[in-house]
Amino acid sequence: MQTGIIADIQRSSVHDGPGLRTTVFFKGCPLHCAWCHNPETIDPKPQLLEYPEKCICCGMCSKGCFSGAKVICGKEMSSDEVMEQILHDKQYYVKGGGVTFSGGEPFMQADFLNTLIDKCKSQGIHTAVETSMAIYSEAVISKLDLIMCDLKIWDKDIHREYVGIDPGIIRANIEKADMLGIPIILRTPVIPGIKQEIDKISAFAKQLNNVIQYELLPYHPLGTEKAKAMGIEQKEFKTPSNEYMEELKKYAYIR
Repeated sequence: MQTGIIADIQRSSVHDGPGLRTTVFFKGCPLHCAWCHNPETIDPKPQLLEYPEKCICCGMCSKGCFSGAKVICGKEMSSDEVMEQILHDKQYYVKGGGVTFSGGEPFMQADFLNTLIDKCKSQGIHTAVETSMAIYSEAVISKLDLIMCDLKIWDKDIHREYVGIDPGIIRANIEKADMLGIPIILRTPVIPGIKQEIDKISAFAKQLNNVIQYELLPYHPLGTEKAKAMGIEQKEFKTPSNEYMEELKKYAYIR
């Protein structure tokens, strides 16, 4: 039986695509974004997160932590086990919802992702992916109903510094995906203090045929506490002001 490493499965999500969705978070990501809000999904292997402030000194560590002071992120699951969770929510997908495969980077486990997409399609379930576009598999991505991806920084050197790879790889993969005719939502997390050149990213998005929305997302320090629980120091950036987000709104659009 084929298995994958899953970080979490969130049901009744409203932030990961249209309608009510079940979001399956895959472990593993090739990027190392300095502001990552899911740092526990970067390593492909299961990891221990420790929150000492939650410890109640119950002495039951060997039997599992009941207070949430020690949390294992990452579980090996079969495709049938994942589908069992997904199908619990199927009755709620009728008004435009479905399943979103997120991470981490789902395409780091492309074969497992492919199997889950096939199983969802056989059930008539809308499938979407949240991807960095650092990895491209046309055979898998062509089966999806919606692609949601990020283009974070335009400049090559700045992108390498804060994200870890050449943005040209990501742009080329977005262009290839655009040729498949699948709706794409392109996103940029807004990080004050970094030269992102959002105007250039917006212009790039507008020249593509199937980008139906370009969305600007304000940075939030959601990942800093999780990184700390993993023993990692994550830099905290400024949260963009409402005024700054309003100023940038001219670059966002919905077709």
